[in-house]
Amino acid sequence: MDVEVRHLRAFVAVAEEESFTYAALRLRITQPALSRTVQQLESILRVQLIRRTSKSFELTEAGSLFLDHATMTLASLDRGVAAARGNTTITLGFSWLLPTPWAQDTARYLQENAGIEVSFTRVDAPAQPLVRGDVDAAVLRSPVPRELLNKPRTIKLFEEPRVLVCSHRSPLAVGNPIRWEEVPQRPLVINILNGTTTPDLWPNITPEVVETQSYDEWIETVAADRGVGVVPDIARTRGTHPGIVFVPLIGAPPVTVWLSVADHVPDNLAQSILEASRLTLTP
Repeated sequence: MDVEVRHLRAFVAVAEEESFTYAALRLRITQPALSRTVQQLESILRVQLIRRTSKSFELTEAGSLFLDHATMTLASLDRGVAAARGNTTITLGFSWLLPTPWAQDTARYLQENAGIEVSFTRVDAPAQPLVRGDVDAAVLRSPVPRELLNKPRTIKLFEEPRVLVCSHRSPLAVGNPIRWEEVPQRPLVINILNGTTTPDLWPNITPEVVETQSYDEWIETVAADRGVGVVPDIARTRGTHPGIVFVPLIGAPPVTVWLSVADHVPDNLAQSILEASRLTLTP
């Protein structure tokens, strides 16, 4: 038996969900059928991809390697199917908050003027899916890998101001503006996976750092008053946590927002995306 698309989709779903139960729901098949499909794949490859027990789940080294290739293969296949059907849809990856109204205006412009539909895809760290080809373009906030900044397909969109975030229990919650250099006087909660704030923003100060690995973890940690956080001001305009307060910052360096188009996107399509992105920037 050869490796089939169904084997790849089953394995990728299980790896991404880290659960056979949730992967089965995602694929709309039964869990026993999903388990058999993954076992078939392991038998074909003659290697164990997933190490599983009743209480744990993890990919083997071979599984981690195979996941990257399987994900790229499925992404390429989906693009080929869309092209054969005459559909032009691009996937725009973003980490936690899309710039508004730029993202919506760009999607509308591409649809109305170029017949290109935009599918928004939430990813944890946009730079990595972009390089792998999992998405066609991605919104990136500083810090951005140098190899992407040097690409002609990466353009600067705009800058966002930063604000401080604290627990409603914090003495800072009264809302008086805080100077940038005063921020490290308190423990600093940082999202190490896709956050925009890093300790090296204060080159002459070594702040106490509380590490988290997602926006949800970050905001809950700040709300629990374990430290303060710093985020782009756009977070203040979205749905917020009742346990946090936004405080103005004086002298904070802005967050730079970039758009980068993946290498696999044809030149004419890439130029359409970049042109629309420039035209829809708010003056």
